[in-house]
Amino acid sequence: MMTETSLSRAEYLMELEERHGAHNYHPLPVVLERGRGVYVWDVEGKRYYDFLSAYSAVNQGHCHPLIIDVLKKQAEKLTLTSRAFYNSVLGEYERYITAYFGYDKVLPMNTGVEAVETAVKLARRWGYVVKGIKENAAKVIVPENNFHGRTLLAISASTDPGSYGGFGPYVPNFIKIPYNDLSALAKALEDKDVCGFLVEPIQGEAGVVVPDEGYLAKAKYLCEKANVLFIGDEIQTGLGRTGKMLACEWEEVRPDILILGKALSGGTLPVSAVLADDEIMLTIKPGEHGSTYGGNPLACKVAIAALQVLKDENMIYNAHYLGQYLRNELQKIKSPLIRQIRGKGLLNAIVLNTDKKDTGWNLCLRFAANGLLAKPTHDYIIRLAPPLCITKEQIDECVHIIRQSFREFKE
Repeated sequence: MMTETSLSRAEYLMELEERHGAHNYHPLPVVLERGRGVYVWDVEGKRYYDFLSAYSAVNQGHCHPLIIDVLKKQAEKLTLTSRAFYNSVLGEYERYITAYFGYDKVLPMNTGVEAVETAVKLARRWGYVVKGIKENAAKVIVPENNFHGRTLLAISASTDPGSYGGFGPYVPNFIKIPYNDLSALAKALEDKDVCGFLVEPIQGEAGVVVPDEGYLAKAKYLCEKANVLFIGDEIQTGLGRTGKMLACEWEEVRPDILILGKALSGGTLPVSAVLADDEIMLTIKPGEHGSTYGGNPLACKVAIAALQVLKDENMIYNAHYLGQYLRNELQKIKSPLIRQIRGKGLLNAIVLNTDKKDTGWNLCLRFAANGLLAKPTHDYIIRLAPPLCITKEQIDECVHIIRQSFREFKE
């Protein structure tokens, strides 16, 4: 029988997951136990820089003291009522977040993918009630190589066989076009049954793919001209990650439907939100959409704190300034393995010059050995997204680790 004494603690805990958990993830062999700011520690006490930030859910840093204090205080008072009743925090949160982002209404949810589903439902309902699309005919345009989660609706919008393969039948009425292609968008918008264009301002899971300057603004203009809702998925790119509160702000684009998640709770619990104005949001009536946990008092208090921290501690400016600095320093690393450095703010990627599927993985193992945690996406792209509270001195140390890892690495 497997026991902790027969293995190291890390080996024992990894074996527990392997034996009793579903095999739907392939994590790096590091078992984390504690986090603070930009650092995490494994069960053996080794410290690492976190350059994944839980896929940008920990923008404010691990266990931010103000957020944790708010979490503790509210957890001792009231955590969940369901929406069968009013609670003393939800209205306060709704007023705060709608004023923060400049929308009439918010629909609170839990996970990012729930918020995506909510946004698509909302766009379809608006299409029927306001635009006058025939029932069951509404369509949503999505760029190829998108990532909006892993529910059946989200994978139905995907072009990645690893996401959708073997899970059909799929949700119909998604029109898939190339990303960063305005001509393809204009053509797709000729279909009068289109109600929405669902887009990531930067494609994160695809490998931090940044569109051409002007793409978002022109896409929004085309949507307005066609009477189609521009749906901005800012789950990963929002909340300061790219050096603006929202990545769409780089082109002064205001989505008709805004989707938020991940860092909305500072990495403490699942909190997501869909924001829109009354003409869109009030097409959904009582009983037509909801969530037991959506808008719970604990989530509301934590989300207010998480949003306040981003502004009070100037994390958005920090992401912009240090993101530029990080890319400049990474460009100085001389390695035949580096094809490209790309990104915006503190959402960046190293694109590897290789066709070997395990190179990205093995490089990340080398990073970890040297004290920095990152994860490859699509085999040959390594995403680099530290918490926004990182300092210039810490960036310098991390660039040193990355440079050293490339120097030591042998394919």
